[in-house]
Amino acid sequence: MGAKRILMIVGDYGEDLEIMVPFQALQMVGHEVHAVCPDKKKGDHYPTAVHDFVGDQTYKETTGHNFTLTHNFDKIKPKDYDALVVPGGRAPEYLRLNKEVIKMVRHFIDEDKPIAAICHGLQILAAAGGIEGKKLTAYPACGPEMKLAGADYKDVPPTEAVRDGNLVTSPAWPGHQKWLTEFLDVLGTKISHN
Repeated sequence: MGAKRILMIVGDYGEDLEIMVPFQALQMVGHEVHAVCPDKKKGDHYPTAVHDFVGDQTYKETTGHNFTLTHNFDKIKPKDYDALVVPGGRAPEYLRLNKEVIKMVRHFIDEDKPIAAICHGLQILAAAGGIEGKKLTAYPACGPEMKLAGADYKDVPPTEAVRDGNLVTSPAWPGHQKWLTEFLDVLGTKISHN
């Protein structure tokens, strides 16, 4: 299969590693990734946050990088994209309140296009609906929400990924290797070691 055009929906204080790593890795293997944010345009910067696990009862948040958007949110037509990436962090808690974000995400759900969602990004999928009966995972604090949305929530270690058809999920950035491997498989991406 050829290169895919992938939409990534991001927002202020999204998780740095869950944005930067898939954004760069998917481009590295030849895919075209368009990063967009509501009320922002191509070339605008937005702040990210790094969530680290240091032994406290919850993660610690520190300042991440300023990420540059590649496209205008208001010009996006979901039908022009083959797949969707939904990073976590704090951004999903308010992005899920945006009707246009929900409409975009709903397109990928309704058309059964590949979706890679991680951590708190699953909050957006839950708000969009259509995850009823889907086997998935999320950051553990989002587990009750996933169950209330009717998903078959799996509580797995943060280094793991869960795949159900075209939906690939992971609890957090420590699962990148498995999450991205599964997503590349869904996309039909072949990597050879010659």
